[in-house]
Amino acid sequence: MSKQRPPLTDSLGRIHSNLRMSVTDRCNIRCFYCMPEENVEFKPRHELLTFEELGRFARITASMGVNKIRITGGEPLVRNNLASLIVELNSIVGIEDIALTTNAMLLANQAEALRQAGLNRLNISLDTLNDDTFFRLSRRRGIDQVLAGIEAAQQVGFDMIRLNAIAIRGMTESEILPLARFALERQLELRFIEFMPLDADDNWGNEAVLTGSDIRNTIEAELGKLEPATRPDPSQPAVDYQFTKGKGRIGFINPVSKPFCETCNRLRITAEGKIRNCLFSHQEWDARQLMRDDASDSEIEQLIRACVLDKKAAHGIDTPDFQKPERAMYQIGG
Repeated sequence: MSKQRPPLTDSLGRIHSNLRMSVTDRCNIRCFYCMPEENVEFKPRHELLTFEELGRFARITASMGVNKIRITGGEPLVRNNLASLIVELNSIVGIEDIALTTNAMLLANQAEALRQAGLNRLNISLDTLNDDTFFRLSRRRGIDQVLAGIEAAQQVGFDMIRLNAIAIRGMTESEILPLARFALERQLELRFIEFMPLDADDNWGNEAVLTGSDIRNTIEAELGKLEPATRPDPSQPAVDYQFTKGKGRIGFINPVSKPFCETCNRLRITAEGKIRNCLFSHQEWDARQLMRDDASDSEIEQLIRACVLDKKAAHGIDTPDFQKPERAMYQIGG
């Protein structure tokens, strides 16, 4: 399907141009805000989409105007030969930007291959620089491997590296300033993300949400005034700031305290081929079944359009009748 199709638009007129593509539900750590600590039931490998199937899905969405892809998981780097998928995605007409979300524990050994494959950007999860806090959050050791991965990425020439830090009240307040200083010293972009109800063990509650405004106040009290920065992409979830004095950019993703659903342009596909129109959706559309039943590209396009058309106005976290999705973050894709 190479002919350009009408844009991927929902019932509210939101045009979807950003695809979040999960390649695995497996991970080498066990962050409590994402997955259980033990006895995790992963999908059998034969149920995961092949790279060929992922490439086909990406081509179909690109024909409808998708121009950005972010590869997610689980931890994407546990999937063998991920660089070959990036090469495939880079060959698709219309795809302008490919990013990867990773915990960076395996990045040191793969950074060069990913760069050579054409990966444009890295989003690295870094909630803390402290080894003990890292263990409390991820229930595994490995902060040194994460830092080595960041260093390797910079060494091989990645110039668009963003650090993502989950903010949790009662756990990560003391990490705010060290992370901000770390990012500033290394000229890395930093974004703080409010804790969302996507954990597997039902630990989430409003009382655990450390809001973006609270974090901003903490930073300004110690590091100086922040002023709003330009937003090159009005649909981006983050509100970005820069320091009044000196360089440095810090953003805040506030899905709980300040939802941004009205500008959402994101479509998701899980590792086993279920299409989702929202992280918090309770419904999925099965693309894998169609592909393995030899459906045409047009039939898959119709399924994608049906999913997007059914998208709700908002996720509803801030409403009294909100119900968290049945699946946790690692099963959906970040």
